[in-house]
Amino acid sequence: MEDITFGSLLETIGELFSDEISIAVSNTKEYIYYRPSKRIDLKISAGDPVKEGTIAHKALVTNQKVSEFINRDVFGVPYHGMAVPFLHNGQVEGCVTAIYPALADGKAVVTVKTPDGWMPLPYSKVVYLESKEKKTYVYSEDLSGTHKHSLQEFEYLLPMDSFIRCHRSFIVNVNHIQEIYPDTHSTFLLSMDNGEQVPVSQSYSSYFRKLLGF
Repeated sequence: MEDITFGSLLETIGELFSDEISIAVSNTKEYIYYRPSKRIDLKISAGDPVKEGTIAHKALVTNQKVSEFINRDVFGVPYHGMAVPFLHNGQVEGCVTAIYPALADGKAVVTVKTPDGWMPLPYSKVVYLESKEKKTYVYSEDLSGTHKHSLQEFEYLLPMDSFIRCHRSFIVNVNHIQEIYPDTHSTFLLSMDNGEQVPVSQSYSSYFRKLLGF
């Protein structure tokens, strides 16, 4: 046991959690470890103070497990989380926080801007989203338009069981994938049912394969 470092122990604990979940560990004042997930990243760094209003801060103050939704005012993105304080000799020494993406807020459409106006697209009809030229484009089988949200914001709004980030510039609806082709080393091309192809980048390929089970 003496050869196990604190850092390696935290990394091992992090492996127990889903790739969907970010993990943060703090002492009573600042974060000492952070592992972001592909699905949500609060951009925490070791040494950052534990902010008032976070679930970590609430757990430390109350000395109790806290599980709740936190709006975008604290980190700029909404999230669900669970924080559990840990003690030594009866005194709170820190907190472990699991950070989950916020679920869709109840609206089941994406309203896109088109040359003729605006059109609501049901989630089920969205084939993929693309970030290019500082805009977010939303594509269906027969329509495309733009939206004011960034891809990062869409990651927290779209239902996780259908939409997957596969590239820094793309989110796809897995229900519209026709075929998956190997491309270069550790990358793929997705043939979508609207006739377009979407790349899966190397940085997202293992995450993508794990979620789709191949």
